[in-house]
Amino acid sequence: MNKFMAPDPQAKIKTLYGYQKRDLSEIFDRIDDQPDDYKLLYQLPTGGGKTVVFSEIVRRYIQQKNKKVVILTHRIELCKQTSRVLDTFNVKNKIINSKVKELDDQKEFQCFVAMVETLNNRIQDDKLKLEDVGLVIVDEAHYNSFRKLFKYFEHCFMLGVTATPLSSNFKLPMKDNYDELIVGDSITSLVENGFLARAVTHTYDVGLSGLTIGMNGDYTVKSSEKLYTDQSMQDKLMQAYFDTSKGKKTLIFNNGIRTSIEVEDTFRRAGVEIRHLDNTNSKEERKEILRWFKKKPDAVLTSVSILTTGFDEPSVESIILNRATKSLTLYYQMIGRGSRIFKDKDEFQIIDMGNNVARFGLWNEPVDWQQVFRSPDFYVENIVSDEEIERNFVYKLPDSVKAEFPKTKDFAFDIRGSYKRITKENRKSKEVLDESMAQHVQWCVENSEDVFDARILAKLLKDDIKDRIRRYSYCIINNTNNYKDWLEEDYYRRLRIALQQEFAGVES
Repeated sequence: MNKFMAPDPQAKIKTLYGYQKRDLSEIFDRIDDQPDDYKLLYQLPTGGGKTVVFSEIVRRYIQQKNKKVVILTHRIELCKQTSRVLDTFNVKNKIINSKVKELDDQKEFQCFVAMVETLNNRIQDDKLKLEDVGLVIVDEAHYNSFRKLFKYFEHCFMLGVTATPLSSNFKLPMKDNYDELIVGDSITSLVENGFLARAVTHTYDVGLSGLTIGMNGDYTVKSSEKLYTDQSMQDKLMQAYFDTSKGKKTLIFNNGIRTSIEVEDTFRRAGVEIRHLDNTNSKEERKEILRWFKKKPDAVLTSVSILTTGFDEPSVESIILNRATKSLTLYYQMIGRGSRIFKDKDEFQIIDMGNNVARFGLWNEPVDWQQVFRSPDFYVENIVSDEEIERNFVYKLPDSVKAEFPKTKDFAFDIRGSYKRITKENRKSKEVLDESMAQHVQWCVENSEDVFDARILAKLLKDDIKDRIRRYSYCIINNTNNYKDWLEEDYYRRLRIALQQEFAGVES
C-alpha cells in the first residue's frame, strides 16, 4: 500500500483471539484509569501476536482519544512489518526511516512507525517535531536503545511490548522505566489451545569451558567460533541434523560468520542443500535466499544474528541452536522462529547444541515473569552455571562403539565412587585414573588378537576417556582446560604403553 494514501475504510479489520481481547481490555483499563504519563509493560510470547494486539490498540486509541500514536522499533524489518499490520487495521501510518528528513505532511497521518536511531537524530537536529502524540508503543521493549527517546515523550502514555521482560542490560532493569507489567497467555496455554506448535526438544551435551564472556554478558564470537568450527562439533551437528531434522525445513543459528560458513560447507559436503545468510549479504541476496528458503520444503538455512526478529516463516519445522547464549531473550527469539502453526504443521523440533535448555529450561516451561520484572538480579544470579550444567552431563558409550567390544559385559565405571574410596584409604587420588585405565586395558585386550587391534579399539575410547577426566577433575577441584588436556594426553599415552606391555607378555 502507498503510505501516502489512506487505508480502505471498507476493509475488514482482523478479528482478535479471546486471549488477545482479554489483554487488550486490561491495557485499555490502564490507559483510561492511569495518568497520561503512565508507563506500562506488556508481555506475550513470540508467535502470540503482539503486533496484532498493539495495532488494534492503536486503532481504538486514535478513535477514542483523537490523539496520535508513535511506534518505536529498533530494526527496519520490524518497521515494515508493523506498518503492514497497521494497514490491515485501517490505521493510516507513515514510516520514519533514514529517507525521511522532515515531516511536512504529518497532519495527514494518525500514526508513525519510527526507527529509534533515526527519530533520535531528527529530533536532536531540530528537523522533526511530532505533534499531538498521546501514546508511544515500544516494540521489543527489552532493548535499551529506546531509553534515549523517553525524555521527548514525558507526557505520553508509554506501552512497552516484549516476549521477555528482562532488560538486555542487567544494570538497567526494566522496572526502573515501567510502572507495571501485564502478563499475557503462557506458551503452554497457547500450545494447548492450538495457537502455537508443540516443541519436540533434543539436547546434546557440549563442553563450554573454553568459551569466554564478553562485555555484553554473552559468550564472545571469537571463543564461540573456536569451539563451533572445530571438526568434532561440526560432526556432532551433522549427526544431530540427520538424527532429528533430515527432510525438514531447518533454520540453524550460529554465533559467528565463520561458523555459519563452515556449517554451510559441512552440509554441502554431506549432500544437503543449504544456504548461508548474515548481515553482510545485500538486500537483493537476502531476498533471493529467503525466497529459496520459503519455496523449498526441506531447505536448510544457516544464519548469524539476523533472523531472530522481524522474520516470519511459519513453515520452519526445525530450529537448531548451534551456539550457546546467556541471553534469555535471544533463547526465546530463536526458538520462536519455529513455533508458528502452519497448514498441517502442529509440532516442530528444537535441537540444542549449546546447553541452552539446561541453562534456561524447556521452551514451554512456566516462567514467573512478574518476579523476573521485579527482581531481575535474583533471576540472573540463579541461572544455572556452565560448570554446574557440565557436572551433570551423563556420557553414554555409543552403541556403535560398544559393538566393537563384543566380549565386554560391563561398561560402567564410577569415578566419584572410586575417588571417595581411594581418598578414604589415604591413597593418591591419581590412582582413580589407574583403576580406570586398567578397565580400558581389559576391554581392549579381551576384544583383540594383537596390539594393533587393541590400539584401534583404544582410539574409540577417546570420548569415554575425556568424560572420565572431566569427572575426575571435578573431584579434585582442578577444572582448568590446560590441566584436563594434559591429563587426557598422559592417560592416552599410558594406555598405549600398557597395551604394548600386555601383548609383549603374551608373545613371550
